[in-house]
Amino acid sequence: MTPRAKGYLAALAAVALWATTGILIRYLVADEAMPPMLLAWWRNLLISAALGLGLAAFAPARLRFPRGQGGFVVGYGLVLAVFNAVWIFSVQANGAAVATVLLYSSAAFTALLGHWMFQESLGLPKALAVVFGLSGCVLVSRAYTPAQWHLHAAGLLWGMASGLMFAAYSLGGREASRRGISPWTALFWAFGVASVLLAAFNAVVESAVWLPSLSPTGWGMLVALALFPTLLGFAAYNAALVSLEASVVNLLATLEPVMTALMAAALLGEHLTGVQIGGSALILFGMVLVQLERPPQTPPTAAAAP
Repeated sequence: MTPRAKGYLAALAAVALWATTGILIRYLVADEAMPPMLLAWWRNLLISAALGLGLAAFAPARLRFPRGQGGFVVGYGLVLAVFNAVWIFSVQANGAAVATVLLYSSAAFTALLGHWMFQESLGLPKALAVVFGLSGCVLVSRAYTPAQWHLHAAGLLWGMASGLMFAAYSLGGREASRRGISPWTALFWAFGVASVLLAAFNAVVESAVWLPSLSPTGWGMLVALALFPTLLGFAAYNAALVSLEASVVNLLATLEPVMTALMAAALLGEHLTGVQIGGSALILFGMVLVQLERPPQTPPTAAAAP
């Protein structure tokens, strides 16, 4: 199997895992009344702890990043901390289905920033995929109606901010690969730094509330959120960034909103309208279009696969 084929499989695995993220977050925030920032901290803490124990037991060398990369690692963790927080606020404000679709406004940000920062290709198929993806986001979120902006402007802005931060995280993963940092190493340090930053925020803003009042089911959902869609999903996503352009991986990930919408309808009663279904179809069509983009002639410098 070629490196690009492995990258496509890893990206699709990430999508399948991530599709449950919005559902679990929605349950914890709405049904268990867990504060969003406390949820973001616990999520990062559990992931970094699990990664640290796993790497210490099976691959201790990957606990260390290359010399001179400390500043980059801290910055990558800061980006992840902000992304986690903004994404949870978006789910709280918009619901799981709409928040997931708005997240993929990141496709446009990633394509444009990737072209500027890494000279990634930006041909007609990818440009059209970005247009279709953004159009789909507008339709699903109903951002074309003035009333929606008047009533839900904050939610829409949270959603677009989550897209921008996801683009920054994607490009950071691409840069980590270019710097020779293993995807597992990048994940461990990003989530570790993010957990420290979010702990500091909770200490200052949330009056040092550390232990949420969750039911046994809620604790199970929190652990499941950390270990399955988040840990394994981000690991698969970072692995895909080793051999594929960040913009391609991000566009492939736009399949997630459709999967999340179906799950949200079945589990949470969040039903999409005909217009929103049409927007989801545009996003899917954009994902197909990106496959027509010619791959780069010179493969990127890749870190070892996890």
